Amino acid sequence: MPRVKRPSADERVALRVALNEDIAAGGLEWSQAVQRMRQALGMTQARFAQTFKVTRRLIVELEAGTANPTAETLAKIGKPFGYQVGFVVRKEAAGSPSGEED
Repeated sequence: MPRVKRPSADERVALRVALNEDIAAGGLEWSQAVQRMRQALGMTQARFAQTFKVTRRLIVELEAGTANPTAETLAKIGKPFGYQVGFVVRKEAAGSPSGEED
């Protein structure tokens, strides 16, 4: 199993802060968020999968953006970071009264 250098406590805090800022700004796809959560923990894909009781293949597909995860899976992965799964208004649709894109 390849080794991943675990970030220091300060580095983990910095990675989480940057992740939270990018998520709040709305410029991050969920696949990128999953990868950055794993990296913030300093885990390999295999270890991350084991920790969250999912398959490594699912983690690979999640990070590639090719998976179709359940809300339960995303909630399980996001919970330690204080995230929950829900509907979020996209920025380009926020100004439209009906919420639909033009």
